[in-house]
Amino acid sequence: MSVDEVMHTKFPAGYVVFFGTDGKVVMTPQSFEHSSTIKSMQIDSLSLGRHAKTVSDVYLDFPADENSAPDFAILREDAQRQGKRYGFDDVLLIAEVVSVSSARKDYDDCTAKYGRYGIPVYVVVDPYTAEVVVHSQPTGSGYIAAHTHKYGTGKLPIELADGRTYTLDLDELPRPETDAG
Repeated sequence: MSVDEVMHTKFPAGYVVFFGTDGKVVMTPQSFEHSSTIKSMQIDSLSLGRHAKTVSDVYLDFPADENSAPDFAILREDAQRQGKRYGFDDVLLIAEVVSVSSARKDYDDCTAKYGRYGIPVYVVVDPYTAEVVVHSQPTGSGYIAAHTHKYGTGKLPIELADGRTYTLDLDELPRPETDAG
């Protein structure tokens, strides 16, 4: 199935569809924690300005039809759409929120892919381990640096390539609810 075919396919409400680097199309339900985490990152991005260019679950163009719709991305302020989409070279930061079915993709596949394309900062937000991993210094196969931060440890300043700072509030990231039964 091509990217274009998938983009024009109707999927059940409440599911997120993404492409694995191995060519598989994965459809997974979006959890409350996933949605709330993205919302929290969006709120934190207001410190960059009300009209800062941020996107969530919006396709970005990458070479070789490796398009991606990251959970959250911060774009350069002067980013311009090429047709209907922004390109990977406009991206300053990408964040993916781990879900039960996406851990391998988020930790391994996306780290390799985003590093390969020179995304300056890649953040993995994992509600299940209550950790955030910030990758920087991209290389052809991933990233040179990866720093892990625990939820509940205050505000995490993340330097962007354009000189601005995105501050992620680790105290406000939602954790999975436990079953009361």
